[in-house]
Amino acid sequence: MKIAIIGTGNLGLSIAKGLLMHNNYTQLYLTKRNTESIQEWTDYKNVFVSTDNTEAVRNSDILIFTVQPGHFEGVLEQIKPFLNEKHHLISAITGFKIERMERIVGDQTPIVRAMPNTAIAVGASMTTICHNKAGGKSFQIAEAIFKHLGHTLPIAEEHMQAATVLCASGIAFWMRLIRATTQGGVQMGFDAKEAMEMSMYTALGAAQLLIESGNHPEEEIDRVTTPQGCTIEGLNQMEHQGLSSSLIQGLMASFNKINQIRKS
Repeated sequence: MKIAIIGTGNLGLSIAKGLLMHNNYTQLYLTKRNTESIQEWTDYKNVFVSTDNTEAVRNSDILIFTVQPGHFEGVLEQIKPFLNEKHHLISAITGFKIERMERIVGDQTPIVRAMPNTAIAVGASMTTICHNKAGGKSFQIAEAIFKHLGHTLPIAEEHMQAATVLCASGIAFWMRLIRATTQGGVQMGFDAKEAMEMSMYTALGAAQLLIESGNHPEEEIDRVTTPQGCTIEGLNQMEHQGLSSSLIQGLMASFNKINQIRKS
């Protein structure tokens, strides 16, 4: 696959790392206004770095956009004359609806919206995807790409804002929880490195247990709580302090903010 990542910032680089790790391309273009920070990528075979978006488009079939939302319309206008029937457009841009893209490039252009998170750099993204009427084949291509880079879930476009909060912003929320349990481990007597290792792998194991078993979290909680035991004591204290409520309120605050950004 000849892939171009247009606007290679943090998310674009994470996608590029995932593609490179799985050798999931035949040619890869990375574009950025200032390419100094990504110049080392030219050391990899069949990877090209450019400031010219049109060059990347002319030499690629799959276009993955990770530019800032405020720049996206200008980029689409710039590349529009170079688009043809071979191109598949995949947008990973927050808040930019398919309808807005179609107004520029036409509703016959295959378009996919994808919302990965930064765990894509290690092949562990939770990526949600949707597409326009013309994008059926592009959807299959995008799904194949992102399945190699983690887990994918097709959703309705109307839920993409919420998915951004739950999955993309969610990485930061889970990082904060891991940091908090690490701090607790230090307070109990472990050094920071030991505590963080235990916290990370416990979080990984909890998620994997639910994925593999298909169980509800409460079923697994019941397996490790005993009458008057230390686990239920800790859980109840966390809930008294508002753990679940705080998490839900944080999610909703992010959701409200992302909807404000979309309207501005």
